[in-house]
Amino acid sequence: MSLNDVPAGKNLPDEVNVIIEIPAHSDPVKYEVDKDSGAIFVDRFMATCMHYPTNYGYINNTLSEDGDPADVLVMSPFPLLAGCVIKCRPVGVLKMTDESGTDAKILAVPVDKLSTIYRGITDIDQVPELTRQQIQHFFEHYKDLEPNKWVKIDGWEDAASAKAEIIDSVKRYEANK
Repeated sequence: MSLNDVPAGKNLPDEVNVIIEIPAHSDPVKYEVDKDSGAIFVDRFMATCMHYPTNYGYINNTLSEDGDPADVLVMSPFPLLAGCVIKCRPVGVLKMTDESGTDAKILAVPVDKLSTIYRGITDIDQVPELTRQQIQHFFEHYKDLEPNKWVKIDGWEDAASAKAEIIDSVKRYEANK
């Protein structure tokens, strides 16, 4: 099995396949899937004593403005295993800038077939405010103790913006193949 063979999704941009790299609420270790081998590598040990507030992964066959696949934060009732794939619905996007440039974090929920918990969430304003604040707080501070790293939050945008981010990332990937 190779994670490189996982398609971005059959119903883009309304449903996407997200490859999980970091489980929600796990220890402060940043993992990344090596796109060539499909193996999960330790990218770094985070200097801050913080954990990811959601599952963290990416959409295969996409290319964001920062040169990496589109990042996705997946809300779920339980942490997901690194390396698993979950079909999700995008509901918003956290726009930010860091030392590498523009960085967008798409927020998504599992499709209704996987769980009815998120059935009523189709856009960012339906995500609990505390959840949005926790995610934003994490990304504002998770690099605080790392030299020459920084993050500026530009704000939350809606599901339409998240879907546009996905379409643009797919087009960018196709143009750079």
